[in-house]
Amino acid sequence: MTTHLTDLQLHWTPIAPILSLRDEQEYEAAIARLNSLVDEIGSNQEHPLYTLLDTLGTLVHTYEEQHHPIAGSTSSEVLQFLMEEHSLTATDLPEIGPPDVVERYLAGKHEISVNQVRVLAERFHVSPAVFV
Repeated sequence: MTTHLTDLQLHWTPIAPILSLRDEQEYEAAIARLNSLVDEIGSNQEHPLYTLLDTLGTLVHTYEEQHHPIAGSTSSEVLQFLMEEHSLTATDLPEIGPPDVVERYLAGKHEISVNQVRVLAERFHVSPAVFV
């Protein structure tokens, strides 16, 4: 094995479990890590762990597409589905804003912030990736 690969193997061993998504238990752990990274980093692309956030988000998204598909849905459609499942109205989502802001988001006329994504993901126990 070349020195480069030996070095890579040495560093990969402690990192591999962070990026492993083979079952629901690892998925839940990845969601918790992703939420922590979003809390810490937000959208700061200059943060040293931003690429980890991006990579983990991609892995979670891929896992969800394979194991928890919401085919062809936009983030606002996902929220609409979750609201219906939980019998919620626009007034029940103050974390997004006043009801008119929620309605504009649901209509695709308003974007939500990274913080709002994090709060919604925690509230509904889903990956932030479903709202991105």
